[in-house]
Amino acid sequence: MRKSILSILATVAIVLLGFCSCSHSENTARIVPSDVPDSVYVGDQIMHVQGLAVDRPNKCMYFSFTSQFYKTDLEGNIIASIDRVQGHLGAMTLGPDGRVYASLECKDDEIGAGIANKLNIENLNRSEVVFYIAIIDVKKLDRMHMDPETDDVMTTVCIREAVNDYQASVVCQGDTLDHRYACSGIDGVTFGPAFGHKDGKKIRKNYLYVAYGVYGDTLRNDNNYNVLLRYDTKDWKKYETKVVFGEMHTNGPEQPDEKYFVYTGNTTWGVQNMAYDSFTNNIFLFVYKGKKSAYPNYDMFAVDCSVKPSMAQLEGVVYDQTEKPVLTLDKTGLYDEATDTYGWRFKYGSTGVCSLGNGYWVISKNAKDKETKLQSCNARLYEWTGDPEQPFKRILR
Repeated sequence: MRKSILSILATVAIVLLGFCSCSHSENTARIVPSDVPDSVYVGDQIMHVQGLAVDRPNKCMYFSFTSQFYKTDLEGNIIASIDRVQGHLGAMTLGPDGRVYASLECKDDEIGAGIANKLNIENLNRSEVVFYIAIIDVKKLDRMHMDPETDDVMTTVCIREAVNDYQASVVCQGDTLDHRYACSGIDGVTFGPAFGHKDGKKIRKNYLYVAYGVYGDTLRNDNNYNVLLRYDTKDWKKYETKVVFGEMHTNGPEQPDEKYFVYTGNTTWGVQNMAYDSFTNNIFLFVYKGKKSAYPNYDMFAVDCSVKPSMAQLEGVVYDQTEKPVLTLDKTGLYDEATDTYGWRFKYGSTGVCSLGNGYWVISKNAKDKETKLQSCNARLYEWTGDPEQPFKRILR
């Protein structure tokens, strides 16, 4: 009898030991955030939504609709706005300092021409093209129709590395092509740890990551990588410049702290939105899928932040044979053996994402009314599943 009891106790001890040794993410019950609704709708916009951010401490959200920036409550009521944004205000992220960091493109291509036409302003020429991180002090954003030039709510920092790559010409397969690495500008932004960081729950230092837009030309071979720039923003005050309409400054770091390449295959316009997720310790890349038949053309990729970059020559980039730091894709998605790439087919997220932590996300579903042509965003709550076929599950209350 005693032996039987001891045996039972030993078994219980082993089970308890096994339970305690499991990872935090496997055993901590995930509770749906009670402070974030399952849907926040903002409609009646001239241009489509480009990015969003959730500010849980202040119980509000931020949206970019290309040339306008909105602050809403968690019911979708617009409580403040910045109008007359000069350029393409794109993806955004809430910084550690409580300000919003958003990509801002002032350029001459078809995107720039389309914006200029809708705003009834003159388009830039190529020599005037410049890319910025717009830094928005959302604490000062307290009323409707604030002006980026006359109201003290926005500064900009030039991303000179992207400007240089955009302006460059390269020789590829005997042809002279515009734009090194097919750089079309910048779009996705997020704050996250240095690559090689093992624990997503304990981040000692956050860096700003800025992703290139990439032209999806199916006839060139140097556009199968997405490019991520890394910046330490602690000294950016010296670069921050107030907006003056019609003036394009170039105040910003001469070079990024690091420049990374991630092999995804062809995408259309590169990384549209990007978010670091502490739950998976990944940086997620949301794209408009590519059109080259040789690739699986996923909608979403994830870069594994626990893996340090490896040095390698870039395939197809014949004009630059020096080794570059290449990032590693997370291996939990769908796998395409022919191209050795991982990713997911998920049609939302390219127009706005925000990781809430603990496996929960807010992801944009954009729409356009067929009759009025007005645009809208439905920012919906999701739970990460990790399933290769269905990576996110919609949360409905």
